[in-house]
Amino acid sequence: MFIRNAWYIAAWANEVSDTPLARRILNEPVVLFRDKEGKAGALADRCCHRAAPLSLGQVTDAGLQCGYHGLTFDCSGRCVAIPGQEKIPQKARVRSYPLVEKDEFLWIWMGEAEKADVSKILDYPYHNDYKKWPHKHGLYQVKCNYMLLVDNLMDLTHIGYIHGKTIGGSPMTHVQAEMETTPTDTGLKFTRWMPNSAPPPTYSKAVPFAGNVDRWQEFEYVAPTSIIQWSGAIDVGKEARTNRDQPGFSLKLFHGLTPETETTTFYFWSTANGYRQDDPEVTELLYQEIGKAFLEDKEIVEAQQKRITEMGEEALVDVVSDRARIHMRRTVERMLKEDGQAQAAA
Repeated sequence: MFIRNAWYIAAWANEVSDTPLARRILNEPVVLFRDKEGKAGALADRCCHRAAPLSLGQVTDAGLQCGYHGLTFDCSGRCVAIPGQEKIPQKARVRSYPLVEKDEFLWIWMGEAEKADVSKILDYPYHNDYKKWPHKHGLYQVKCNYMLLVDNLMDLTHIGYIHGKTIGGSPMTHVQAEMETTPTDTGLKFTRWMPNSAPPPTYSKAVPFAGNVDRWQEFEYVAPTSIIQWSGAIDVGKEARTNRDQPGFSLKLFHGLTPETETTTFYFWSTANGYRQDDPEVTELLYQEIGKAFLEDKEIVEAQQKRITEMGEEALVDVVSDRARIHMRRTVERMLKEDGQAQAAA
């Protein structure tokens, strides 16, 4: 089941051009494109004439032209041209989806268009601060339900086991982390501290630490599918808890998990370098290291999905480290219920 009355990332803004891009979102076929003025549009990927995918067409001066018989549609989904026919039937249109370009993302609303409140799109200003947070973004298609990826990010005790050679380090460092969780109106926030711990391999490649570090992981989950992360480490004895804005390792991560189908997800991610901002090679190295870590996650959650598909998840057991994950699941369940009631009343 999907929450339809919510904002999802449809694409990175630079993915979409005047060449139509086919993408399935919440199991609905969507075509993304830019018109000749550069405005981005999102339409149902089905021509209203003979059901050909509009993504097989091309952008003309008038709009998106179907590649089968030439009907052309603007960003609102209205048919603006039919070859050989002056009068255009009023019902000659395709569904359009609210689409907003912001902070290098294209956000799409898959539910009732009149409920698409732009003010509910989260802010991610770090994408606009290239001097302080130089960054690079990526996209993985992951063969699992999106909730398994959210679960993965809510229980970070997996890091020492899955990511021992990259961002992890000792498993017990993560199991014994000091964690504070705060519920919010849109999800939750949590901060984890790992004092006097050995820096993991990715951190040591980036910064020449003197020895052990005070390490933190700060997460904000914005339901249903966005997670903002700030992680870093500073040499022990530098009072990191009261001042994280000092030399050391620091990065911002964005995780956007858009359901493609019930068992596949588009994982939009961005990593920003907050420690050696004037060196593009460092930003690239960080991107490569984080990308490697996320592929480690991809391997485990895809295997997890296969087993869940085969055997279900009814008999699974919760443990202490699931606290944030359980709160997240309750938030999503509440939103699903509210969304279902809204659709039933419509």
